[in-house]
Amino acid sequence: MTRGAGARAAWLSLLAMGCAAAGASPQAPAGTSTIERASVPSGPEICGNALDDNGNGLAEEGCGLTSGAVQFLIAWDEPSADVDLRVIDPNDELVEVGRPTESGLVKERDCPGRDSECRGKNLETVYQEEGDPAAGKYVVRVVLVSLGNSEPPIDVRLWARVGPRAYSHAFRLPRVESDWQTTLGL
Repeated sequence: MTRGAGARAAWLSLLAMGCAAAGASPQAPAGTSTIERASVPSGPEICGNALDDNGNGLAEEGCGLTSGAVQFLIAWDEPSADVDLRVIDPNDELVEVGRPTESGLVKERDCPGRDSECRGKNLETVYQEEGDPAAGKYVVRVVLVSLGNSEPPIDVRLWARVGPRAYSHAFRLPRVESDWQTTLGL
């Protein structure tokens, strides 16, 4: 089994587990839920999959992304699909690329990107730039903005850390403007 095939098999297993935990089938339309998942080590960290492959409570470490005490990551494999990670912090402020919120959250990039900055590795991240995380609710919404040349559904993986707790979920976005949302608290 190739490294890519192994990652895909691990992701498909996560998709089935996440949907079963939410009481849905993998083909179910996007919805609202919160899934807490313990890390399950499967080997060395693989960059670009929004998973904690080595089970140390961090995702994508060593992959050139900034992280913090609060972090949200999404990844998807379809290079031309535009999926947006939208996070609203406890102060009800939407995190946007390049503009830190008052609570210190930053969105690092928007994939696939106008200037091909993501290079086919679609991964968006929002993280706590510095300081202590704001207490309260973080609303995480993932939206399929456009398909590009891709066929639906678009499979998305989410990984989040809010203080000492890590979360992971896999889901499908069946059509343009479909979304998935959860609320996580600290």
